[in-house]
Amino acid sequence: MPTYEHDGGEATLFLVNNEHGRWYKTGIDVSDQAGDFAVQRLKHRLFEPSIPDPGFRMDRDDALFAIGSCFARGIEKAMVGAGFDVRSAAREFDDFELRVEGVTELGFMNKYTTHSIRAEIEWALDPQSTFPKESLVDVGDDEWIDPSTNPTLRWVDLDATLERRSTITEVVRRSVDCRVIVITLGLVELWFDHGSGIHLNMAPTPAMRERHPGRYSFEVSNFVENRENMEAVGDLFDRHGHPGVQLVVTTSPVPLMATFTDRDVVVANTYSKSVLRAVAEDFAASRPNVHYFPSFEIVMNSDRGAAWTDDGRHVEPEVVNHIMSLFQRHFVGA
Repeated sequence: MPTYEHDGGEATLFLVNNEHGRWYKTGIDVSDQAGDFAVQRLKHRLFEPSIPDPGFRMDRDDALFAIGSCFARGIEKAMVGAGFDVRSAAREFDDFELRVEGVTELGFMNKYTTHSIRAEIEWALDPQSTFPKESLVDVGDDEWIDPSTNPTLRWVDLDATLERRSTITEVVRRSVDCRVIVITLGLVELWFDHGSGIHLNMAPTPAMRERHPGRYSFEVSNFVENRENMEAVGDLFDRHGHPGVQLVVTTSPVPLMATFTDRDVVVANTYSKSVLRAVAEDFAASRPNVHYFPSFEIVMNSDRGAAWTDDGRHVEPEVVNHIMSLFQRHFVGA
């Protein structure tokens, strides 16, 4: 089944009427940055794509929940700053002790893969699903690792770990009252725990592998399994979420820091982003209440010197502000 299908007349009409539907036309001034052709708009310092009308607008009294990779935290922060009720930015997290200083305060809530996103939502929303306590790992010195979070958290004793897990699940459960859910897709590289039967949200630490040799194996996920995960997420929100729930799906532009494969990290990153970008489009095309927002394209097609900090992995605040300005223009009511 094709992702989109139109008859010949509709397709021709789109071509004629869509001013953003051409890359280039003979005779135009390619240096004219006021032009509507792609070759002209791609010369802008900050790229601004055409975004179809999503068919809904977020009101100021609508609650929002952001989940996914670290780019979700940027959306979260911007919407909090704009005065929106962002339920994923819970104050209960203020008491969580961080292992790594200088990270985003809510960074431990990052869900880097569709597997982790799906699992976290299932544990919170599906009455038939519960967090597998057997996935917790005792690494000695009264420290337990919850591999469904990530290493920005300081590991604590079992009781505190279970209490923290309960808090995370309770916060995610608040998504059922949110009309708008923003989901950011990040990685296709992941680790599987043969002991508990779940995919981790982190790479197993040396202590985890030393204490449990053979328990963890590495995988690179494909289009089909990622697409199935997103379908399950959509079903969960349709069954348990807000009656008018709208899902906005994005793909994180933040590249892999490193790869566990034998591929060049740039090649591995291209595969990862290509799969997730295709998944996001196919998912959005399949449901009227799912919408793709092109934050990935905005970053990747802006001037590289303007888009990225010196490390080439973090997006400059100016570009994040540009993205959120476009988000609010297209998804937020007056």
